[in-house]
Order: sequence, then C-alpha cells, then structure tokens
Amino acid sequence: MVHIPLAQYEKLKQETTGKAEIIAVSKLRPNEQVLAWYDQGIRDFAENRLSGLQSRSGLPDDIRWHFIGHLQRNKVRQTLPYIDVLSSLDSVPLALLLQKECARSGRVLPVLAEFHLARSDTAKSGLPAEEALPFFELLFTLPALSPQGIMVMGPHTDDTDAVRQVFAEGAALYRNLQAHFGKERIRVLSMGMSDDYRIALACGANQIRIGSLLFDDSES
Repeated sequence: MVHIPLAQYEKLKQETTGKAEIIAVSKLRPNEQVLAWYDQGIRDFAENRLSGLQSRSGLPDDIRWHFIGHLQRNKVRQTLPYIDVLSSLDSVPLALLLQKECARSGRVLPVLAEFHLARSDTAKSGLPAEEALPFFELLFTLPALSPQGIMVMGPHTDDTDAVRQVFAEGAALYRNLQAHFGKERIRVLSMGMSDDYRIALACGANQIRIGSLLFDDSES
C-alpha cells in the first residue's frame, strides 16, 4: 500500500479551504503516489521537466498537468501535448512561440506569467516587475494564450522577513495588474511551496504549489 501523509493533507486543506487551490508538485515521484493523491480528490499536479511529464502515461485523463519549470523554446513543441497549464511563462519570445505552436494545433493554453522578485536568487528565471504591464498587454493580443495571473517564487532562505517581503511585492504586483486589466482576467496569484506557503497565504496567494509535504514519507 502506498504511504501518503493524510494527516498533513487534512491540515493543509483546513488552512487553504476558501483561500487557495492546492497544486501537488509530483516531480518524478512514482505514479503510484500520484494515483494515491488522485484517489484523495487532487486533480491538479505539476512537473518542472519534460521527462517528468513523459513518465505519466496510464494515469487518469482528467488530471490537469501544470508545467512549473523553465520551458526552453527548443522544447515547446515536445512539451505542449502533455500540459494543461504553463505556470512559468517568462519572456516575450517564449510567448510568441507558444502562440504560434498553440495556434498550429488549434488549442488555447492557460498561462501564468512568472516574475523574478527574489533578487538575491540570481539563478532563478522570471520577468522583472517593471515589465509586467507591457507583457500582459502583449499576452492579451495573443488569441491562443489565456493569461490567468502570475507566479512568484520565494527566496531560498530561512529569513521569513525576506520571504514575506517578496510575497508582499508579488501581491502588490497582482493587485496592480488587476487594477489595469480587471479581476475577471487576472485571477491567479500562485505563491508559496511546502516550506513557505503559510506566509504566501497571509500575503494573499490563492494558489500554492506543494511538493514535499505531500510526497515525503515523513509526517512531521
């Protein structure tokens, strides 16, 4: 029998009900674990590599696969058939290529724009905040893309004040985009992972990406 930390999940649901959607970050975990969480009602899972998506054959068709890694342009055509949502759209060239490939296949792809606000983490991808308005102005002209909102990664640090500062900046950016484009268009603020989701929730995140709390064997 596949072990999954049900007690942690129940606590997580209590904390997020009415506040945020949970995306289960499976990241190459065995399909048996994905299926175990599916049986608990989770339908949204995420991978950050093409190889992870390609390993998911045989799972239920109603799973919604979110791609949360940096999508290289030379892998767009390979990746698109596997995903339902791209949560890490981070450049104009990638947006234009996605428009071309999605139009070619006759689909509309929901996307989140990723912003790099944790400036101390120089290796992370994402757009700078000052490019947000022109980037979304472009996205709303691309009929094969459906912009939903933004994704923000917290800094890799134990300094909770630094994490809170980044998430507060992400929330302010989200509200600014809503003010310009409307709350009915900009409706997803994806922030927070297993170690910092509570801070993200306090800052207004309405989608969190949870990996280790669901897929690690410990029940700490």
